[in-house]
Amino acid sequence: MSRQPITDFLHHHFRHFNAATVIEAATAYRQHLDRGGKMLLAMAGAMSTAELGISLAEMIRNDCVHAISCTGANLEEDLFNLVAHEHYERVPHYRDLTPQDETALLDRHMNRVTDTCIPEFEAMRRVEGVLQELWMQADHAGQRAFPHETFYEILRAGMLQPYYQIDPKDSWVHAAMEKNLPIVAPGWEDSTCGNVYASYCMTGLIKNVHTVRHGIEYMTFLADWYSTVSDHHSIGFFQIGGGIAGDFAICAVPMLIQDMKRAHTPLWGYFCQISDSTTSYGSYSGAVPNEKITWGKLGTDTPRYLIESDASIVAPLIFAQVLGQ
Repeated sequence: MSRQPITDFLHHHFRHFNAATVIEAATAYRQHLDRGGKMLLAMAGAMSTAELGISLAEMIRNDCVHAISCTGANLEEDLFNLVAHEHYERVPHYRDLTPQDETALLDRHMNRVTDTCIPEFEAMRRVEGVLQELWMQADHAGQRAFPHETFYEILRAGMLQPYYQIDPKDSWVHAAMEKNLPIVAPGWEDSTCGNVYASYCMTGLIKNVHTVRHGIEYMTFLADWYSTVSDHHSIGFFQIGGGIAGDFAICAVPMLIQDMKRAHTPLWGYFCQISDSTTSYGSYSGAVPNEKITWGKLGTDTPRYLIESDASIVAPLIFAQVLGQ
């Protein structure tokens, strides 16, 4: 019997079009790692609520992902799922919901993400409680931390452990915490927890708005990491979706080269994006990889792939191949 049933199946059936690119991108990903390369994964969309952590955590544990750029929503929603999974509700008929149906969900404090409803009290407010405690302690002590660092502290201290409703091995943030993986969460302010933090600043519960680090400090943090690691390893870029998670992180390279005048900074050594954005509409999310050459992000010889498909389907299949499953 084959020891790689998923990979064997894909190689047999995925022969053309986007399916063929899935194979090519996964093969190049594995080759990049085998040559000693590192990989940054950029994650937009609602991948944590899609429970991508089941496969992404395994990638992190197996040293196939070395840094992550993600939206604030993906950062927090992995923890929401960790502590409130049994209270989530799936709505398979979400396409048929009326405005009145949506209002009924609102009245029950069920926040819908496509076919899945996140429960406010069991998920969002439960995490808010421990965040408030740590934020206020830091504020009073004059200390500062990035959002992901506070999440790591929560997990290391076991502050939410009594509420775990899934195996923590299926939480990608938990896996990242165990590896102390570098994370950047650009635009964190527009997440649920970011909104909560802003409200604390407005009401005076938090005195120093800079208690939570973000924005420009995240860019300098990422640029320093890239500069250090790229001295010894080629760094690839695997992008799920579009938006700020990808745009922010990939710009670290041209910033170092063009603005910091570090001309010898290596370009990204691999690129793959899973996207459903349409190229012709002028969005950066839908831009073909070649456009990134003109911005000093990729080179003419950089292996680059664009898979126009559903990331919740494609990403686990690529991960399975990289892991040799």
